[in-house]
Amino acid sequence: MFTGIIEATGTVSSLHQVGLESWLTISSHKLDLGDVKAGDSVAINGCCLTVAKLKDNCFSTYVSQETQRSTTFGSLSTGARVNLEKAMLATSRFSGHIVSGHIDGVGTILSIKTEGKSLRVEFELPNDLVRYVAVKGSICIDGTSFTVNTVSGNVFSINVIPHTLKETVVGDYKDGQQVNVEVDLVARYLESLIQKENSAKSDNTSIDIQFLKAHGFQLG
Repeated sequence: MFTGIIEATGTVSSLHQVGLESWLTISSHKLDLGDVKAGDSVAINGCCLTVAKLKDNCFSTYVSQETQRSTTFGSLSTGARVNLEKAMLATSRFSGHIVSGHIDGVGTILSIKTEGKSLRVEFELPNDLVRYVAVKGSICIDGTSFTVNTVSGNVFSINVIPHTLKETVVGDYKDGQQVNVEVDLVARYLESLIQKENSAKSDNTSIDIQFLKAHGFQLG
């Protein structure tokens, strides 16, 4: 699990295709890898990946076909900056929101506007993800926890404060760029619970007075 609070940025030092998968190496002088070992999880632009190798200030990981299809990793290139967060500890302070590191889809940046010392960024989401986004709710963009400011159709906006702008890759964003999006985990669980409850109700075929009235039977 992660919190959406970026610990450091890194750079794609190499990216090689291995069959239908990729071998990705990230370098970072800012991320402390002293407590990381092979098999641990690190979120790269919000995507939970398993560390396979470590050397000095670099770590490498495989990127599966599914991850390449479902995220922006298919368009990553050498030299690109990425957000990094190590998996949280049970004793860590929980500063962001619950982030699983499982990307739900890819959003597109529609506009970037300056508002005082902050930025207001608008994103377009795939239609199947819009229902999980609520004003003042949480959303994770490239691994960073944000509060949703506005929602209109399949477009939502966030505000980026100067600290976040400095410590993440948001400063590299451009109009039309695609980003990894993970919606609020709580919203997904609520939807699943409601669907199961509705399914259970529809499976109830007992016949009573209300059932008969609803189906046109005249009583008494």
